[in-house]
Amino acid sequence: MALLKTVRDPARLRELTAGELRDLAGEIRAFLIERVSASGGHLGPNLGVVELTIALHTVFDSPRDRLLWDTGHQSYVHKILTGRQAGFERLRKAGGVSGYPSREESEHDLVENSHASTALSYADGLARADAHLGRHDRATVAVIGDGALTGGMAWEALNNIAGGPERPLVIVLNDNQRSYAPTVGGLAEHLADLRAGHGPGVFEQLGLGYLGPVDGHDIPAVQDALRHAVALGGPVVVHVTTAKGRGYRHTENNDLDLGHAVRPMDPHTGQPLKASPPSFTSVFGEKLVELAERRDDLVAITAAMTEPTGLLPLQRRFPHRVIDVGIAEQHAVTMAAGLAMGGVHPVVAIYSTFVNRALDQLLMDVALHRHPVTFVLDRSGVTGDDGPSHNGMWDLSVLQIVPGLRIAAPRDGTRLAELLTEAVAWDEGPTLLRFPKGPAGEDLPAVASFNGLDVLRRSGSLDVLIISVGALAGLALTVADSVRARGIGVTVVDPRWVTPVNPALADLARRHRLAVTVEDNSRAGGVGSAIAQTLRDADVRTPLREFGIPRRFLSHGSRAEVLAACGLTAQHVTRSVVELLAGLDAVPAAGLDSSGVRPVHSGEER
Repeated sequence: MALLKTVRDPARLRELTAGELRDLAGEIRAFLIERVSASGGHLGPNLGVVELTIALHTVFDSPRDRLLWDTGHQSYVHKILTGRQAGFERLRKAGGVSGYPSREESEHDLVENSHASTALSYADGLARADAHLGRHDRATVAVIGDGALTGGMAWEALNNIAGGPERPLVIVLNDNQRSYAPTVGGLAEHLADLRAGHGPGVFEQLGLGYLGPVDGHDIPAVQDALRHAVALGGPVVVHVTTAKGRGYRHTENNDLDLGHAVRPMDPHTGQPLKASPPSFTSVFGEKLVELAERRDDLVAITAAMTEPTGLLPLQRRFPHRVIDVGIAEQHAVTMAAGLAMGGVHPVVAIYSTFVNRALDQLLMDVALHRHPVTFVLDRSGVTGDDGPSHNGMWDLSVLQIVPGLRIAAPRDGTRLAELLTEAVAWDEGPTLLRFPKGPAGEDLPAVASFNGLDVLRRSGSLDVLIISVGALAGLALTVADSVRARGIGVTVVDPRWVTPVNPALADLARRHRLAVTVEDNSRAGGVGSAIAQTLRDADVRTPLREFGIPRRFLSHGSRAEVLAACGLTAQHVTRSVVELLAGLDAVPAAGLDSSGVRPVHSGEER
């Protein structure tokens, strides 16, 4: 990698010949395969934009010229060319480079919100700011994929950009016919027509300049198109065609996603370095197929993420019962409302971080009308390695305000299957399940039930009540064992359905000296906050302490590292509980015998 080692900043590229730039592209691909295979990450998207990124950095002078990457998972090559090669030794790990643009890392990164379809709006604002300030000495360039163009926000931006023909703005349409999966809908068909030379195109009809299609792997051709776009002086779409996963047989031959996101793997075989245990996602996918076998009215909706959200088994079994709307979460939710209105029960499978984009639709189009729609939020809580924009740490805070929405947080795979069954059977309004990305782990059976609550541990006197939310049940049980070893009595319960708050929690809290909640959601407006309000309303004087995620954006790292940084470790919670109890007067609590706690028997409904 002789050439790559000499590239410390983009200016070096402008010293290289066309032949050297081609050689550099090969070295970058080898670098990506080696580093991303070791760490995991978005390999396919970056293999597809090597030549395009080189061309951008030879024509434009970053950071004076502003380069914006929509979604941002294809910015690895940009990082390599802007002085961050060394950081790839710990890609997506604490202390290494982020998997998305990061302003903390480099002045070359402007936007680090890795949600799709936003770059054109940023670019429109930057171009308008330059016009307002009378600046004419720099360019604004937005790179957006055809998949991201399925998002409505991108078209809102295009509408406004076309309304300002005097404002220079270069829109690079990276057309690889994919988002995670193949691009769907009428736009995909229209771009196919443009690739075939059939026009005029929708961009020209909007009043935008249009150049292309251009082979995105031909560096001189892309350079010429970009220079031409600048010379035109207005908003111009440069349509480049690329191949996702290019140059590596294990991504080129991956029909599912072309190596969109890979786990650490052997670069020679393309096989993961270790097998993945059953995940919450896989348990959901299998259970949904089982339910669909029994219910003809069940359909599923995805926003361009069929496989990552667990819908691939259903799609294979019932191809016409999985609807991919593209990157269009708002449309997905309101369409689900229409399906429910028409007598179908939709299951909207979506990442937690993306459901924020459809809050208004969930609130006004689904909940207000009490439509029975089931939402399944994968990647809830701390996801870690994808950084601040991908943690699902807001869903409980945001969605608890929705009237009539029932929210469940399964602690293990068995509970996920049970709660999904209950959710799709509920026809009085919307329901929602949320769970993290990762292994479902061992089942944690209840030892008793109490008015709809699962009692996971009960020992000693009634000192501390631990209310665990979802996948943090294991942490809660470890804390229970630790405090019990110190002679402190403990009860651990899992509410299963966390919203609305079960009033039985107030009854239990009243009988204990201290209550604590443990959740991998923001403490601001989370389950703990809702339970605290319930205790106040019931005039329960038991002190309550909420453990959760602080109200700040979380840096990338492993899930365990991020949870530890938030104080969500058994050691920290145990120490806090012991200290809190030490500060309380030793007031004996009433016995639990009168509470109605009863054993859970095999096959018992609860």
